[in-house]
Amino acid sequence: MFGAILGAILGNKTIMAIFAAVVGGLGLYVAGGINRAKKEAAKQAAGKLAAAEDRLEMDREATAAEREAAGMTDAEAREVATKWAKR
Repeated sequence: MFGAILGAILGNKTIMAIFAAVVGGLGLYVAGGINRAKKEAAKQAAGKLAAAEDRLEMDREATAAEREAAGMTDAEAREVATKWAKR
């Protein structure tokens, strides 16, 4: 009985065409989801890279300021700090 029904379905070209279209549509949907996920991952990676570069630049600026401040007297350091505090 089951074999006869399956044979009738497999023999019907219209049903098989509809089935192939549904399977193809699902395949395209899954492929699109994977593509969207890859784009989102690339976008996040670019954001993380930009943030890391910003942190590196801030660290370089801080190191340069620390080196400059290391040679200052307390009065000179206060004077420079006062300039920054006014900004």
